[in-house]
Amino acid sequence: MFSRNSSGEKPSFEIVATESAEIAARLGAEIAGRFGPRDESPLSIAIRDGAGALIGGLNGVIHWRWLYIRHVWVEESRRGEGLATKLMEMAEEAARGRGALGAYIDTFDPKVAGFYERLGYSPVGSIADFPPGGRRIFLSKRLAGEGAK
Repeated sequence: MFSRNSSGEKPSFEIVATESAEIAARLGAEIAGRFGPRDESPLSIAIRDGAGALIGGLNGVIHWRWLYIRHVWVEESRRGEGLATKLMEMAEEAARGRGALGAYIDTFDPKVAGFYERLGYSPVGSIADFPPGGRRIFLSKRLAGEGAK
């Protein structure tokens, strides 16, 4: 995969102000060559009260047959009603229906990590001091195939 430059030319490096779409596309092409296309499919679930106001929701994306749950939020006054559990269950079921093998999520809150563990997620890693003074915790769960719960 790696090769040495045999032309003798010196590369130049440049820090740029914005993310490069070209770099992302080139890396994406390499990864797709190994694992197939990303086939990204968004998933969003909203919870509304009787007046139509948003009181909770979940945003995620399915790629490479795994659901990444980006955001789970429930209005503070509505917490403890089982709404987040229902969001997670609905997202997992929708992901299974789209052929997902598993789901993954991250949080900065150890109490929230415990909630995900009660739903069958297992910690797979963490980053200390991210954000400073905190810890980012990563969890995953098999939805289909060997090890599914």
